[in-house]
Formats: sequence, structure tokens, C-alpha cells
Amino acid sequence: MLTVQNLSKYYGDRSILQDVSLHIPQGEIYGLLGPNGAGKTTIINIICNLIQPDRGTVKIDGELIGDATKSLIGIAPQDNLLYKGLTCWENLEFFATLYGLRGEARTKQVRSCLEAVNLVDRSHSLVGVLSGGMVRRMNMAIALVHHPKLVILDEPTTGLDIEARYEIWELIGQLRAQGTTLLLTTHMLEEAERLCQTIGILKNGHLLVEGDLAKLRQVIPAEEIVFMRTTAEKNAIDRARELGFTERHYGNDLAFWLPEHKTLVELVNLFDGISIDSISIQPIRLEHIYIEITQAAQPV
Repeated sequence: MLTVQNLSKYYGDRSILQDVSLHIPQGEIYGLLGPNGAGKTTIINIICNLIQPDRGTVKIDGELIGDATKSLIGIAPQDNLLYKGLTCWENLEFFATLYGLRGEARTKQVRSCLEAVNLVDRSHSLVGVLSGGMVRRMNMAIALVHHPKLVILDEPTTGLDIEARYEIWELIGQLRAQGTTLLLTTHMLEEAERLCQTIGILKNGHLLVEGDLAKLRQVIPAEEIVFMRTTAEKNAIDRARELGFTERHYGNDLAFWLPEHKTLVELVNLFDGISIDSISIQPIRLEHIYIEITQAAQPV
């Protein structure tokens, strides 16, 4: 559905993107991750034909981006698109009109979009009185109003409480089940891990890795990660190295990669003689993979 090939962009001597290539099949959710300034927004702007790349191509449904592809894309940006002084219905009618919908076709599509985001009961409510979660759902409804083949969601749950976040996640899952292709940017790694079939990690304009979670987990050659709190950290690290464990710090947390599964009892025995305040075993999560890749900052 979306093919980005060798995309590069410069502003003067500053490189924003360097030979970025990615592919999103029909009906898949692709998570584009990376720190602020990585180039995610630039990629989105190029896909939406708002800025031109210096090199490379972007195709949507096999067609090079241009005026003809604008109707194929729906975008729900992080910033609110909606007019607070209009109702939900009026906002959708306005954007549907911009895409050329008229009469009964427009009415039908507005109703369909409100149903899709579970806001039919708020059709005639002013957007200014909606909760944060409802506003995000309305932003998604705007993105869907013209039946796009590709929907771009930029940080769709930032600032939402957990209940509203779950509502957005459920809606995204429903869109995928209906065959919609989605490009998702997020700083919430749990969100990407839960929703995305493929994940790309971008830093300093380079796509460092792209693949499903199974591929990304190969970055960390371990079965599990043990987290430990101890007042004898140096002794614990020395012991871990003797055992062949790789140590890492995730924030203030001391962790060791376990090449094979160990029970907590086995681990405590392996660190016998070292004072341990707490110890736990966790699966390898996307957050650990992300840190490993972005700190190494080398393509995988």
C-alpha cells in the first residue's frame, strides 16, 4: 500500500533523512518510532505531499505521490484539527465538503464516521465541551471521512488517561480489521508493541531497523532480563560477568540479560553472598530493544 524508497531530505547542509526505505502492506499497522528530531514528521509531510524530498520516491497504492494521491490519505495529527465552536456533525460535514462529498453521500459518510468512533450520541455536541479522548476520536473521524486507503496517526494517545487510551487502541484495531492501512507514530512503546505488525526505528534521519517483534528481539541475545536492586552493585556486576550475563542500566535499574531461563531461586543462589534488596525476571520488551538500538545508533 505504501512504499517509501531511498528517501533523503536536506535543509541546507543539515541532513534530515538519509536513504530511508519502508513498506507497509495493505491492512497492516506500521509503527514508526524514534526520538524527537529523528525525522518522523518530515516523512509524514513528504507522504502527504506537503514538502518535496531531495531524493527518493513515495508510492501509495502503486501511484507516485501528487495531487492524485491526496484523497488516498487521511491524517489525524497530534494537534487538534477541529473547530471548537462547531458540533461534531458540523465539523465532519465541513471536512467532507472539502473532499467533494455532497448531499446524501455526505450525510451518510458523516453518520458512518461518527458510528466508527462511537460518537453518534455526541453528534450535536460542541467540540469544545468534549473530553480529551473524544476529541482524539473525532480527529480520527476527520481522517476517515473521505474513505482513505492509508491513515496516518501521529501520537494518537499522547496525554490521554488509560481508559481513553484503551478506547483509541480498540478503534485502531477495528480499523485494521476493516482492511485500513495505518502508519502510527508514537513515543509509547507499549502502544507500538500492542498494535503494530511491523515497527521501524528512526534516529538522526536513518532507519536503524525494521521488522516484526520477532525480528527486533534478535537484537538482544537473551531469553529474559533480570532486574536487581542491590547496595553491592559492583559485586553483582562482577558476578554476572563471571556467569556470562550481559549487564545493562535502564535508567537507574540494574539489569542482566539471561541467555537461558532461570528461576528466582536459581538466580538468588547464583548471586549468593551478595546483598539483594529486590530481584525480578521480565520478558524482553520493546522498550529494551528500542534502547539497545537507539543507543547503538547503527543499522541492524
